[in-house]
Amino acid sequence: MFKNRKKIPSIEVLGSKVHMIQIPEVVELMSHWIEKESQKCHWIIVTGMHGIMEAHKDPEFKDIVNSTDLFVPDGISLIWVARYLGFPLRKRVSGPDLMEEFFKAASQKGYTSFFYGDTEETLEQLTEKLSADFPDLKITGSYSPPFRSLTQEEDAKIVDIINQKNPDVLWVALGLPKQEKWIFEHKEKLNTPVIIGVGAAFKFLSGEVKRAPTWLGEHGLEWLWRFVHEPKKLWRRVCLDIPVFVGLVLLELIRRKHRGQKRVEDKDEV
Repeated sequence: MFKNRKKIPSIEVLGSKVHMIQIPEVVELMSHWIEKESQKCHWIIVTGMHGIMEAHKDPEFKDIVNSTDLFVPDGISLIWVARYLGFPLRKRVSGPDLMEEFFKAASQKGYTSFFYGDTEETLEQLTEKLSADFPDLKITGSYSPPFRSLTQEEDAKIVDIINQKNPDVLWVALGLPKQEKWIFEHKEKLNTPVIIGVGAAFKFLSGEVKRAPTWLGEHGLEWLWRFVHEPKKLWRRVCLDIPVFVGLVLLELIRRKHRGQKRVEDKDEV
């Protein structure tokens, strides 16, 4: 378990630092934080092109993204960029896949989880599904906040509820960038070793929203599957952000190549 505390390389994509890491390493690092550094709150962001573009458009959000302890690449576009820069990553780190792999380890080691975000119906389905799939998984609680701005009293109550449950991992599903901003504002108040923003992962794992077939995901086309099933929600991201992202990244890679910097390796100890 990170006996040598190895450093994790990262690349910069449009000003955001992305760590070159895969799911087994993420789970291993989470275990280390829970067992060896539980006095500190560690924050993981799980996103791809969408998060990079939000950060590119909003400098304040970029600062938030770059303040995380770990940025894992959820998106085939980031995997392609990583490979071009010399990092042979096999696959993206999606929120649902990361959660399932962590729950396998958590079931064996007794790690606890708390789920914050989404609707009460989704949280109920999620808890039932996970209890069936992982009978030994310890779920300390869940909370669905109202879909509006919280009062100071409500906000303090939520923090108190989470802290009373004292989870090893707090999974947050408020959607990007809302969940990242919430974590950034609350991480110093929360007594949990690991906090992770996982977007729509609750809906996928609960069975409320059907995931793309495995072969589509392996070929980087899960975004197309989601767009076909949720066009009103994703049309802007697919029709506007993807072309702009591709153009900006290509320009960045061309400039980097001209500077003779094909491989960029910024090693961070996390």
